[in-house]
Amino acid sequence: MSVVPSKHVFAPQTFPAQFHVQTPVRTDFGKPSQDLMGVQSKELLQGPVAKLTWSFPSLPEEPQQPDIPFDLPHPIPANSVAAQCGENSVYVEVRKDFFGTGNPLLSSAFTLGGCTATGEDPSAQVLIFESELHGCSSASMVTEDELVYTYNIIYTPQEVSYGVPIVRSSSAVVGIECHYPRTHNVSSDALIPTWIPYASTKVAEEVFVFSLKLMTDDWMFERPSNQYFLGDMINLEASVVLYSHVPVRVFVDSCMATAVPDVTSVPRYSFIENNGCLVDAKLTGSTSHFMPRTQGDKLRFQLEAFRFQQADNGLVYITCILKAAAATSSSEQKACSFSANGWVSADESDQVCGCCDTTCSVRSGSDRLLTGLQWEKASVGPINVKDYGQK
Repeated sequence: MSVVPSKHVFAPQTFPAQFHVQTPVRTDFGKPSQDLMGVQSKELLQGPVAKLTWSFPSLPEEPQQPDIPFDLPHPIPANSVAAQCGENSVYVEVRKDFFGTGNPLLSSAFTLGGCTATGEDPSAQVLIFESELHGCSSASMVTEDELVYTYNIIYTPQEVSYGVPIVRSSSAVVGIECHYPRTHNVSSDALIPTWIPYASTKVAEEVFVFSLKLMTDDWMFERPSNQYFLGDMINLEASVVLYSHVPVRVFVDSCMATAVPDVTSVPRYSFIENNGCLVDAKLTGSTSHFMPRTQGDKLRFQLEAFRFQQADNGLVYITCILKAAAATSSSEQKACSFSANGWVSADESDQVCGCCDTTCSVRSGSDRLLTGLQWEKASVGPINVKDYGQK
């Protein structure tokens, strides 16, 4: 087979004008350089270059918190009430700076057994109450040697009437007693004491300070962490500090758990109700229960950790109504746990738990103070409950 030569004539071609043909540069070895297109720049020998001194700026360091010795101050009862027992009446002075904080309180916040002040000393910031022996919700008691009249100075925080959701002081009741010997005539002039200004008069004051705390497993200290896992037991301690010689017991009247601090929010779970019945074990089969009481001013209970179904963060807030009452248990002052054997009392008085499956209280909200009870709302949270294995 013959091949016909192509008619095209191949002729030498030139580079486009934008490319400049340069004479090959000779290397030290006598060979042409490979930079035929001339795009390699010529290297020039330069003098010494100064060393760079600039560097990336470092981030500022936050100052470390030093170890600071700290002792939590405890409130000291103020000498704010003085009483003078007369032949047929009682005279009481109350400092408007009732708690000794330097902030005078409103006159309308104080009553003597429901009776308002009969006078006021503006210069001394003192309220004056006067009543007959049988007036202002007084109570009388006869002993072997004495006739005793008792009264209560009642302080109610006024923020409640303003419709705001906070208070900056606690309600308080100050007990006053007038003693008259039965061996003498009550109307005798010898029984009329001379009034001494309130600043130098012995004060009978009852101030209740309630608290609700997370406790360590040995119940010795307040728990420093709020993190739990499902299946853990949450140790809670309700307590009351009473600046008085009168023995009382603290009770947990009710408890509500919520996913946010608002106790009216949804979802919410009531696990103590009916004046002290811990119903969580009955409702869910848990092991939640009150611990046997060892001190009148403290009540401890264990709550099995849980989470709300719709809440992904696992946060739980607990709000309880705590109350202090005389050192006796009743159907309205009790601490009852549900078990396989029925309801049992933390105070070894199981008979008061018989109403936990029905209704225990017939009390109206208006007569709480008249019964000698002290009520306070206490809360703890957020409690962070996680699944096992979750970080």
